[in-house]
Amino acid sequence: MIYLDSAATTLQKPPAVSRAAARAVSTCANPGRSGHRPALRAAEIVYDCREEAAAFFGIERPERVVFTQNATHSLNLAIKSLLHGGGHAVISGYEHNSVVRPLEALAERGVTYTTAVSPLFDPAAVCRAVEAALRPDTRCVILNHVSNVFGFILPLEQIDDLCAEKGLPLIVDASQSAGVLPLDVRTLRAAAFVCMPGHKALYGPQGTGILLCCQDKNLYSLIEGGTGSLSLETRQPDFLPDMLESGTLNVPGIAGLREGIRFVAREREAICRREARLLRRAAEGLSQLPELEVYCSDSCQSGVLSFRSRRIDPSDLCQMLAGRGVCLRGGLHCAPLAHRSGGTLPEGTARLSVSAFTTPAEVEKFLQILKELLKSA
Repeated sequence: MIYLDSAATTLQKPPAVSRAAARAVSTCANPGRSGHRPALRAAEIVYDCREEAAAFFGIERPERVVFTQNATHSLNLAIKSLLHGGGHAVISGYEHNSVVRPLEALAERGVTYTTAVSPLFDPAAVCRAVEAALRPDTRCVILNHVSNVFGFILPLEQIDDLCAEKGLPLIVDASQSAGVLPLDVRTLRAAAFVCMPGHKALYGPQGTGILLCCQDKNLYSLIEGGTGSLSLETRQPDFLPDMLESGTLNVPGIAGLREGIRFVAREREAICRREARLLRRAAEGLSQLPELEVYCSDSCQSGVLSFRSRRIDPSDLCQMLAGRGVCLRGGLHCAPLAHRSGGTLPEGTARLSVSAFTTPAEVEKFLQILKELLKSA
């Protein structure tokens, strides 16, 4: 099998991840609920993971690291914290449905949003479009750091500067960048929340996510319940992380995530260089096949590469590849807005994405198999 679908989830993990998760299943109880050894062991793992994430992303207070189920959960918490009372948001033209659908769901509360449409692989145009979309009632800006469709690296630092000048909070969707690109929240002046999954480039198990609360204000809980703190009170605690972490945490997942973050903290620069080389080679090989349209950039792309055939539907092409043991993703990738911006509606694209465990030989074999399939189709 050749696995090239890491933008959905990294399948190959560091061995320490699965070992830690399995060990937690058999040795950990409920953190923060009891004083016995299995509960204390769980609490220690959870706090250790908070500290690892805080150090890696530049959060000074570990309690501002909130564990979630996934990036979608994190984005819902962030968006509804800033917009539950209404207002206007500006989003880029490359946002995932995890941004668009919560905004649509808030329409009944008076929330509106404007999509800052801009051409593919044009960071300066993104900045101009976002600034032009701002209104007097704008309450926040939401930016996808790296497009899950095209790997387009959007200009996070410039948008952060713009938001800081305007006094607007910024929500960052780091689903495809956390663990690969440099991301230190101490360098961001306007970021209120940074949202990410644990199961992609942080190499944690599925069912894990992180919400970095760069500020501890404007918080809004989606779920209220047991937190292990202030149990006599009938109202949800108003402090982090308890306010946003009701119920039993996914301790085995967090144990695995801790090991994933440790791996990335040691290897991030090497991972970034390796993925860039693999992506360049894949783009070069795909561009040599005349019937393919390849969406690539030499200057602002990371980890993800989209292409499509002029004859074969992307989903059908990916199914053909799956029959030869090659795992890609075809279609809209839950991001029709990005496809509208990139001009790839309605069919979408075939998408390959790499990880720290993808090898050059796998990329070459994929190119060979694709060439054979296109020739025989």
